[in-house]
Amino acid sequence: MNTLTWYGHATLGLETGGHQLVIDPFFTGNPAASTTADKVSPDFILVSHGHGDHIGDAIWISQRTGALVIANHEIVTWLAQQGLEKLHGQHLGGGHQHPFGYLKLTLALHGSMLPDGSYGGNPAGFLLSTNDGKKIYMAQDTGLFGDMKLIGEEGLDVAVIPIGDNYTMGPDDALRAVKMLQPKTVIPIHYNTFDLLNQDATSWKARVEAETATKVAVLKPGESFSF
Repeated sequence: MNTLTWYGHATLGLETGGHQLVIDPFFTGNPAASTTADKVSPDFILVSHGHGDHIGDAIWISQRTGALVIANHEIVTWLAQQGLEKLHGQHLGGGHQHPFGYLKLTLALHGSMLPDGSYGGNPAGFLLSTNDGKKIYMAQDTGLFGDMKLIGEEGLDVAVIPIGDNYTMGPDDALRAVKMLQPKTVIPIHYNTFDLLNQDATSWKARVEAETATKVAVLKPGESFSF
């Protein structure tokens, strides 16, 4: 059994095969956060890009728990300069067999500047093949792109995609993304954190389920989906 938890904004928790992951750990300063950085104890932290609302509390949590931080090469290099030692760098299209499964970094259309203005490399999404054979695509911050069709060909059990608009895909493009990805279940994220990102996820769910075979799991911050 795999359990995915939405902590608010684009921050996720994943329990798979006895391993605990946190993705884009933005707790401090996150008005939508359902918990605080001191309440999570991951074995692994995934960082999709360098923006402060995604790299968030990664340094502090890793220092406290000893979690391995996985991100692109540029972010890992920057984190090493901040004093972190448990780091694993990957890059777009590259995969690696981690204890929790095979993780590949995918394309994402976004930016990646780090909080101090340093270059954060290319933003990424995450395609995870768990050890029990499930496929999870966590798009994180991205606009719509045609290669989502290729990601969908992997046969996705779950896709996690943004719907907030302005900085990422909005509801219309997110619906188009679902049609390309064709996951069994989709979970919307990166909305309603701030007024600029306000969206009606229930309305979006109705559109997706009327136009595709995908089921939509609309979570409140702190709620989980098991598969």
